Amino acid sequence: MSKLIKSIPLLVIALLLVGMAVPAASTGQPVLAKLHPMLAHMAAESPGQPVSVIVQKADDSGKAEQLTAILGGAVTKDLRMINAFAAQMTAGAALELAASPAVRWVSIDAPVKEAGGPDGTVDTNKLANTYISAIGADRLWDEGYQGSSVTVAVVDSGVASNDDLRELPNNKSLLRILSSTMTNTATNNSSDQYGHGTHIAGIIGGNGYLSKRTYIGVAPKVKLVNVKVSDDKGAASTSDLIAGLQWVNDNRERYNIRVLNLSLNSTLTETYHTSSIDAALEILWFNGIVVVVSAGNNGTNNVLYPPANDPFVIVVGAVNDQGTIITGDDSLASFSAFGTTLDGFAKPDLVAPGNNIVSLLASPNSRLAKEYKDNRVGGFGGPDHYFRMSGTSMASAVTSGAVALLLQDEPGLNPDQVKYRLMATARPFGPGSGAGYLDVYAAVQGTTTQAANTGRQASQLLWTGSDPVNWGSVNWGSVNWGSVNWGSVNWGSVNWGSVNWGSDYWGP
Repeated sequence: MSKLIKSIPLLVIALLLVGMAVPAASTGQPVLAKLHPMLAHMAAESPGQPVSVIVQKADDSGKAEQLTAILGGAVTKDLRMINAFAAQMTAGAALELAASPAVRWVSIDAPVKEAGGPDGTVDTNKLANTYISAIGADRLWDEGYQGSSVTVAVVDSGVASNDDLRELPNNKSLLRILSSTMTNTATNNSSDQYGHGTHIAGIIGGNGYLSKRTYIGVAPKVKLVNVKVSDDKGAASTSDLIAGLQWVNDNRERYNIRVLNLSLNSTLTETYHTSSIDAALEILWFNGIVVVVSAGNNGTNNVLYPPANDPFVIVVGAVNDQGTIITGDDSLASFSAFGTTLDGFAKPDLVAPGNNIVSLLASPNSRLAKEYKDNRVGGFGGPDHYFRMSGTSMASAVTSGAVALLLQDEPGLNPDQVKYRLMATARPFGPGSGAGYLDVYAAVQGTTTQAANTGRQASQLLWTGSDPVNWGSVNWGSVNWGSVNWGSVNWGSVNWGSVNWGSDYWGP
């Protein structure tokens, strides 16, 4: 099983809510129905415990922010994309805040973690990546498809400048990273001091310059934007992530961002209807960005963590290709999460190679390079430039690169059509693989323009009054209206009691 790189841990709290006596909100909705169960338990057991929260507002009156201050809390981030804010307060104050009609939902600002990390030793004869031919990307390169007209947002631990991410062969000095930003206040550098994000970027779009074309990404001419949401130790919170997604939404047209790769998963179990991460990603999806996320590395029956639980986005599990070119010996990676979400959706949507993937090393001084020296890959002169990792993070990146190739060929496809095409052309692969094994060559050769997600409801956190989605956040002209069953939604109420919270919480 892949050894995961953890961010800061959460307390493991049993969801034992029976018999808790709390006041009712003035709207008639019980306070507990507006508070994540873990937070409610903290409020009952340790009301003075400081906690970071995300507050979903019911309106734009400013009353929620005012009440936060009155209760001794402090707003730390404006998450306007989803009509919310992050704050620091005590658990007891969060319970009081949830009683206000100005508040729709209060949750923990949980850590997010990478869905990939260094693995054990591997035969050095198997280090050359085989995933390019396994998904058919090399056949598309021969036809001129290398992702040159597409931009992918890498939302991760940062992306380091690297010759494999430059324009070649004519202008080696020009980086294909169009912009870099950071949203985590614990760092002052948008480069990758940790090592995860650069590895992801290399899988998506490395050109193999430093390895004499031995280790090449799926779309070697794709453009990238670097959205650093973690600190230099790889730790990030939900609010850091949402702030990064908000930046992508604000800059999607400026940089022609068509794909977003998110190889991170929350550490908090919840339904997609209460996840701030899922709500933000759905806004990007409705605005024409294909969102590709990792299924997680928790194994069987563990697709409970956002955003792998969202029904709209493309959720990717990992294949172990055994280090061989042939695909007949491939198997589902032992760590790859699959199963049914709390809302009843089977995940992942498909699988792609994600085991022992060699890609870019951010720096010999990066945190992962120092901690896992045996995973560094050299042999091309000078310092080591490559690194080996396993995880659904890597499988997600492979798929993001594949989407870039498809969109170069058919730029008019919307996210629902891209998802349908990838799933319809995937090779059957057995239990835990969703629609099957990614085949980007078949996807590009395909012609169907049918849409996935027909009849699915958007996150209830996006509802604003009698309207389903925050009007200010969505470019309605780009929405595929057939993908959301608006008519089936009871706009006036949310049946929180129907949510199966489960009885256990698995921390990072």
